[in-house]
Amino acid sequence: MSAVKAAAPSAARLSWRGWSLLWRPRAVLVSAAVVLAAACVALVQLGVGDYPMSPAEVLATLAGHRGAAQELVIYELRLPRLLTAALVGLALGASGAIFQSVTRNPLGSPEIMGFTMGASAGAVATVLVFGGQESSGMAGALLGGFATAAVVYGLAHRRGIQGFRLILVGVAATALLDSLISYLLLRARLQNAESAYTWLVGSLNGADWQQVQIIGITVCAMIVPVVAIGGRMRLLEMGDDLAQGLGVRVKVTRRRLLVIGTVLCAGAVATAGPIAFVALAAPQIMRRLTGGPVSIVPAAFMGALILIVSDLAAQRLWPQSQMPVGIPTLCIGGTYLAWLLYQQSRASRL
Repeated sequence: MSAVKAAAPSAARLSWRGWSLLWRPRAVLVSAAVVLAAACVALVQLGVGDYPMSPAEVLATLAGHRGAAQELVIYELRLPRLLTAALVGLALGASGAIFQSVTRNPLGSPEIMGFTMGASAGAVATVLVFGGQESSGMAGALLGGFATAAVVYGLAHRRGIQGFRLILVGVAATALLDSLISYLLLRARLQNAESAYTWLVGSLNGADWQQVQIIGITVCAMIVPVVAIGGRMRLLEMGDDLAQGLGVRVKVTRRRLLVIGTVLCAGAVATAGPIAFVALAAPQIMRRLTGGPVSIVPAAFMGALILIVSDLAAQRLWPQSQMPVGIPTLCIGGTYLAWLLYQQSRASRL
């Protein structure tokens, strides 16, 4: 391996046997700090509850040095929920970074563009119209997310894709899908409507190893495409003409990015329902912390941290109510969205 060479004042290049990787030390340090913070919060989360455990006891249980009671609490009750939160946060953060990069707009996230609502509508329709169960609701969420992405992309595609047009079409699709969900709920029986409620507000209550497998497979399947296409995402942000001049197939690359982002978003919704604002906030928070452009991997780490912290808050602030995790993220994300809109308005006046 050759020595790491400075590629720019804020970047470095790592080369090995013909492969070259450009990385920014500040982004790496911030990402490592976020991962460490997420690990610390996760350790706390595994220890709190009706059966409290100290961090040392949690680590000992994970290492297999405690009894059956501790292993039951950790492995069957708490660890699946924690891993689901981390993986769903990773998927949402990465998805938000992809859509914000493609649209070149900080408001370009799955929930703003209608993909999250499409996945929710697909799951609700499956449960209420076709009488499906939870597993079929997951399939409906995946189909709904992909169908919405295809429609939004098709309507927004006119002599190429423009980010602002994509967002406007997504906002319109969100309104239509929200009306459809409201209609289905009004026509449904009370018991069926209650069973569909989980697809309207994101929740990690009752998360098990099956959900870990679903989102785990989704995230793992997208790792290779993200690594392969992530570098070209930077070139797209410079403009279509310049990217094409540098050898990037603009339309093909943009379609592939949209597919990857849609898969991650739909997998997250199919696992835990529509968890609001994680995909919107995570990329922009990391962009400000790293001082660089929106990047998939740092945004994914921040998404995991936000969701783990939000789930801990949902469990401990009102321990008897089983609050859905979507409520704390809605509070955090709504505050962030108001601040972001204020910043955008202020910048436009200058």
